[in-house]
Order: sequence, then structure tokens, then C-alpha cells
Amino acid sequence: MWWTRIAARGALVLVLVVVACVGGSGVVPHGAGRGPITLATGRDLTGYLQRVLDGWNAAHPAERVTLVQLPEAADEVHAQMADSLGSRSDRFDVLNIDVTWTAEFAEAGWIAPLDRDALPMDRLLPSVTSTATFRGRLYAMPYVTNAGLLYYRKDILDRAGVRPPTTWAELEQDARTLAPRYGLEGYAGQFLPYEGLTVNVAEALRAAGGAILADDGRTVTVDSAAARDGLDVLARGVREGWIPREALTFKEEESRAAFEDGRLLFLRNWPYVYDLASAEDSKVAGKFGAVPLPGAGGATSSVLGGSNLAVNSRSRHPRTAADLLAYLTSEGVQRKVLTLGSLPPVWVSLYHDPALIRRYPYLPVLERSVAGAAPRPKSPAYEQVSLAVAAVTSDVLRQQVPTSVALERLDQELRRIVGTG
Repeated sequence: MWWTRIAARGALVLVLVVVACVGGSGVVPHGAGRGPITLATGRDLTGYLQRVLDGWNAAHPAERVTLVQLPEAADEVHAQMADSLGSRSDRFDVLNIDVTWTAEFAEAGWIAPLDRDALPMDRLLPSVTSTATFRGRLYAMPYVTNAGLLYYRKDILDRAGVRPPTTWAELEQDARTLAPRYGLEGYAGQFLPYEGLTVNVAEALRAAGGAILADDGRTVTVDSAAARDGLDVLARGVREGWIPREALTFKEEESRAAFEDGRLLFLRNWPYVYDLASAEDSKVAGKFGAVPLPGAGGATSSVLGGSNLAVNSRSRHPRTAADLLAYLTSEGVQRKVLTLGSLPPVWVSLYHDPALIRRYPYLPVLERSVAGAAPRPKSPAYEQVSLAVAAVTSDVLRQQVPTSVALERLDQELRRIVGTG
């Protein structure tokens, strides 16, 4: 599972979970079910969310929202949510779920379909809406988005007269030849076997034209020539040394630290790194840039991160819950999501605001990255899919299994997981 990393020192992982208990048909009704509700969330380490909810509570004294903060770790948040919803509890009213959980929660009947017309869907980044649908229906409201960026040492590339790479072939060439010339390691991402590795692998496969699953979430496509080419790039990087073996132990924070310490030419990571790498104690402050993660034909290969807001299908106050979703995804609150919470918003207009761009120079790059990004596999069994991908591909990066053998094995594992093998 995967949660959005926030721009605060110390690997802050924020996931909002807004849960509303809906009885009856499951479709959030227009006129019924008003009253106090509960918003469950992964630990908010910046404290911005309560400030946002204070505004709602002041305007809705009869429909106050109580914030319930779950643990910081994503797996614990998922476990508590699944346990509560699976027992048909109405403890939570609105859930802010990881984008990869929409299909699982929708198929289980834990979250209710939403009314598109009551939400500002036309104001959002188009690509993010795909993370909130399941089998053609809207089950969640995009709240926070994310896409991987390629951070690079601008000072080094400028000295060498080299432009930032737009393809993996260019990235590999620069990481292999240019980095050693300046005493740097070439490239790192998140290669410890966990959700971060699944994301990195999905992006490498996508850059080569491959995929883990087809769009239907049931057809396994991982054992293909394109997928082998994509995974081979990462395996070759470790074998040839332009991806340091130390990177096989990296999650987000370890890789960020290596880049900020001035040890890497290139880094794949989330937008939260930009502010931290610009801080006074960063060795690369003022010396780096960010571009979309390279893909096929110059397009980005990033996959989407972030979280969506959903309504518990057993909420007693579903109309208030639906109104809260509209409030939390309004332009004013979305601005606070960025300025107070350091999280990438989903409103298009905020990415074109001159004042915000001056404060957050990476916004135009992030918008392009999100626009070209793809959702991770839409499978109700995503948790098992991700575990299998990370476990099998880790063996490839550690040079323990050839790529072709590993992908054959992964193909069989995924067919069993999604029920087609």
C-alpha cells in the first residue's frame, strides 16, 4: 500500500481517511442523513487538517466533524479501516483512502457510489479522476494527488553542457558516464521490496511500453517483451553500477537523504522532496532541478499516488458526508492542502496561480507529470498484487533470478491472485 509523502522533515506520511456510515441502498442520497460525522485519517503530522475542519465546524454547528487520527503507518491504517468496514461498523463516516484502495473498498461494498453532479469534477486534473472510479462508477473524490519526478543535479548537467534526460536511454547514458566523472553515483529510486519498489517497477515497465495488469484489472500482462525490457533497465543499472547497490535498501527518505547529501546525479522521488532539498541544511540547495520522469517517446512514465475521499456505505449521515467531500475538494481548501499541508492538490487552477508557482517552482512540472501519469493496477486484490511484484522483482535487482524467469513466475502468481490462473 502507498501513502502520500508530505514535505516535512522525517518521512512524514499523510493519509486522510474520511468515513461516513451509510445505511440502505449504498448510493449517497440527496436529501437525507444529516448530522455529526467522523473523519478518520492517517496521522496528520503537520496539523493542517484540524485547521481546515475548524472552518467547516464553525459554519455547520449541527453537523460537526470529529477528526479521528489513525496510526502513521499505512498498513496499520488499512488494517483498521478494513476491520471497521468489514464488520459493518458506522464508526467512521468519510474515508480518505489511498488511490490504490478504491477498487478493493468498492467491490467489498464498503464505500458508496457518489453523485458526480454534486462535486467539482470538471475543475480537477483529468488524470486523477481515473483513480476514483471502479467499473465505470465514481466511488471516491480525488483529494490529494502525486506523481514521481526526476530530480537532477542542475549544476553538474550545466557544467557538462547536457540537458535533463527525456528518455531512459539518455538517463542511463548520463548516469553511467557523467556521474563518475564528477564523483557521483548515477541514479536511485526506491528499491527496497515494499510498495515503493512496485511503483518504481511499474514506471520502468510503462516507460518501455509494458504493464503489470491491463486496464480491466484482471488480465495479467507482465510477462511481455516490453515488460522484460523495462525491468532489465533497472537490473542492468545495478549490475553495471550506475544504480548503487545501496539503493536496494532505499525507501523514500533514504533516497532523499542520499540526494540531499550530494551523492546522486539523478533521483526518482515524490514532489515533497523539492522543499526539503531546498532547505539551508541541504548540500544541493540551489543546485538541482526537477523534470517529469522519462517515458516512451519523451512522455512521462510516472504512476499516480495520492488519496481519495470516500463515504462509508453504512453512514447514518451520508448527506453531510457528501457535503464534506465537496468542501474538502473546494478550491479554497485545496489551496490550504498545498500551503498548509505541503500536499499536491487536485484543482487545475492552482497549478497556474503565479503566486503559488513563485512559492512552489515545481508546480508546472508536477502538473505535466500528473497529466501524463497512469493509475496503478485497478485490482480489488491490489495489496496482494503489490506484494508479489515487489518480492519477485527484488530478486531480479539483486541479480538472483534472470528477468525472464522472474516475470514468468510473477505472471503465474498474479493470475492466481486476480483469479484468472
